[in-house]
Amino acid sequence: MSQNDLDWRLIGTIDDIPQQGARCVENGDTRIAVFRTAADEIFALEDNCPHKNGPLSQGIVHEGCVTCPLHNWVISLSTGSAQGADEGRSATFPVHLDGRDIYLNLKPGA
Repeated sequence: MSQNDLDWRLIGTIDDIPQQGARCVENGDTRIAVFRTAADEIFALEDNCPHKNGPLSQGIVHEGCVTCPLHNWVISLSTGSAQGADEGRSATFPVHLDGRDIYLNLKPGA
């Protein structure tokens, strides 16, 4: 972990999130979706699609992206940016795996 250890929170283990699925963490008024890919990579985005604030945590995870369940916008898990001709971005949050434990930094883009 690169920043002050106080910025990181243990939120569970990789086994708490289904492959190609998500779980959510609340941080004040912000809901953060933590995603697990088929290759067991972990990413975290604000749980709002940049289009109409759809719940990304309920979308389909595929090939490093998540597809919003409302209007099929495809969002990059690593950058939070809309793909293709769509424009917009969801905030990203740093994550760190320590063994099977997932640590989340609650500061967007930190």
